[in-house]
Amino acid sequence: MKVTVIVPSLNPDEKMVNTVKNIIADGFDDIVVVNDGSAPEYLSYFDEVAKLPEVTVLTHEVNRGKGRAMKTAFEYVLANRKDILGVITVDADGQHLPKDMRACVDAMAAQPDKVILGVRDFSQPQVPFKSRAGNNITKAVFRFACGIKISDTQTGLRAIPFKHLPVMVEIDGDRYEYETNQLLVMKKKGIAFDEVVIDTVYIDDNASSHFHPFRDSMRIYMIILKFIGSSIASFLVDFLIFTILNLCIGDSLESSARIAVATVGARVVSAIFNYTVNRNIVFRSDSDVKKSLLRYFILAVCQVTVSFLLVDLIAERWLDLGASFLESIIKMIVDLVLFMISYQIQQRWVFR
Repeated sequence: MKVTVIVPSLNPDEKMVNTVKNIIADGFDDIVVVNDGSAPEYLSYFDEVAKLPEVTVLTHEVNRGKGRAMKTAFEYVLANRKDILGVITVDADGQHLPKDMRACVDAMAAQPDKVILGVRDFSQPQVPFKSRAGNNITKAVFRFACGIKISDTQTGLRAIPFKHLPVMVEIDGDRYEYETNQLLVMKKKGIAFDEVVIDTVYIDDNASSHFHPFRDSMRIYMIILKFIGSSIASFLVDFLIFTILNLCIGDSLESSARIAVATVGARVVSAIFNYTVNRNIVFRSDSDVKKSLLRYFILAVCQVTVSFLLVDLIAERWLDLGASFLESIIKMIVDLVLFMISYQIQQRWVFR
């Protein structure tokens, strides 16, 4: 099979040796093992697999992280394996079975433009709570924040076509966040993926895993936090500009005109500020400025209009509240719902 198997490893035990031998026994004949700065007492395991003719061992003198280990292997493959179909990344602890690796490779051969993800069934009883909870939380955030529907956000079994390796090498992150960043960059670059359901294997309750569900998923959580921060900052800019314009205009205009000018001027400035921050910091969009700016202002006008209509409908026509604190509560709830909808529209359409 014209596929290179990549096995990053840190401080392994006999399971890594058995994993490599099982992969070879299943017919894979090109394996790159990356020693990611393991301590001296673990080096004998790398020496053992290095004696196998199918294995190449690459070494980091110090621990640099799983992401960096994968990129080191990708760089080696790009330089030395130019005629292969692609690579498949495998964890060293034996949790990925050779038959599942083969299923992912077969899927990649059938769909050579797609990255193939080997996904586990987290509903099975043997799945540790940490893994189940981490995946469910991250999966929900992935779908909301990034528009990516994926069954297993933590999977290390990934078949990647050779043509996509140059992109994979350039992705940020050296540790576990790299695998999350892979999925985000794939979405941004338009690299499609497919899923193959694999056996769910956990050894010693997954005790050897270095993955931390919350810490290592902060990259996608930060997208939402930055969006919230951008909205708060835009509100403060709106308030500041309104105050400055209102004071500068003073009595030169009658009150209604003064308030209208200050309101419109503040909203234009805060909208430009919000657009700029969202485009360059929150979504890091490469979209055409003219198109995305037009879409943004269409969305902003629609959002303000829908907010007014819903508040008027609920507070005045249905509940007949009049000017009251409850009316403000209703507006807050309406605007919160619209805020979440606006995020989705900006992510999927404005800054697509």
